[in-house]
Amino acid sequence: MAKRDYYEVLGCDRGADETVLKASYRKLAMTWHPDRNQGNGEAEIRFKEVSEAYEVLKDPQKRAAYDRFGHAAFENGMGGPGGPGFGADFASTFADIFDDLFGGNMGARGGRGGAQGGRGRGADLRYNMEITLEEAFAGKAAEIRIPTSVVCETCSGSGAKPGTQPKVCRTCGGAGKIRHAQGFFTLERTCPACQGRGSMIEDPCQACAGAGRVTRERNLSVQIPAGVEDGTRIRLGGEGEAGTRGGVAGDLYIFLSIEPHPFFQREGADLYCRAPISMVTAALGGTVDVPTIDGEQTKVRIPEGTQSGKRLRLAGKGMPVLRSRAYGDMYVQVVVETPQNLTKRQRELLAEFDKECSSETHPESNGFFAKMKDFFQGAADE
Repeated sequence: MAKRDYYEVLGCDRGADETVLKASYRKLAMTWHPDRNQGNGEAEIRFKEVSEAYEVLKDPQKRAAYDRFGHAAFENGMGGPGGPGFGADFASTFADIFDDLFGGNMGARGGRGGAQGGRGRGADLRYNMEITLEEAFAGKAAEIRIPTSVVCETCSGSGAKPGTQPKVCRTCGGAGKIRHAQGFFTLERTCPACQGRGSMIEDPCQACAGAGRVTRERNLSVQIPAGVEDGTRIRLGGEGEAGTRGGVAGDLYIFLSIEPHPFFQREGADLYCRAPISMVTAALGGTVDVPTIDGEQTKVRIPEGTQSGKRLRLAGKGMPVLRSRAYGDMYVQVVVETPQNLTKRQRELLAEFDKECSSETHPESNGFFAKMKDFFQGAADE
């Protein structure tokens, strides 16, 4: 099958500079990387195609030859895409892609290749957990059950039948890579026989079919610390999927969400609630009992003449601050309730009270109407 144009493979114009080529390559390499498309043969082909195109176009000399002669520049003894130093350049580029995919240290993440003996790092797992606001306040010891891959007990994770061992790949001699010379150039590719593992299992374990791991459900104990917020992520190192053939296990990430509370609203470590009071209590002052997040009650003093919407602060009655001994505050918003379904006598008393009121009794409303009067008077004068 005829090769596609390298610029078409990378989705770039022929005049694209090195920065554009590199950005396009990284994006496509991450999309088609075999570790993100396990078992997808087409993805592996696309990844190799993208890597080959970039290896040529990133080198000014190779790019100039390609622009002039096309793919023929690397055929019929004129050299393959790579040339002297190709192996080192490709390894560097490959490491860059691992940095983009996994956030750094390729070796620590259990990279591919013969040096790892075919061992692959297990996948990270995600578990979503919903807790109440009270549980977020006090903390919680939880038991969770997750389906995951664990090390095969029959072969102890080797993937080989008990009593046997994986053997060095005859094709690559355990390197996981093979080299092919074309003229002055040398092309290095992943060994097709062992898929870069460097070893072959001739007699696989029947329990895990040679993978070195099996699927099981596991029970785990999780300690939720006091003060966690909605969206908090808890990492349990090594509790993800088991690695292939004895590789390092992945991690388990628990994502917390907090159920809406019928009484409290939360902002950081502070809590907010609304407390209705009668207009008599608002006018004369008094106390009102309100619940707190720890399951207790506390008395809130209502000052004389309290207006609806006023917030009263209860210091230290909020949520704990994660990983500290500090606590947030609780704010009680007073809502003055207007009486309804009045009797005839109650109406008469309120009417008598209204007659006795003066501007000093309702300073805010009297001030509002005075400003409104001045506003309309000013408009009339104009």
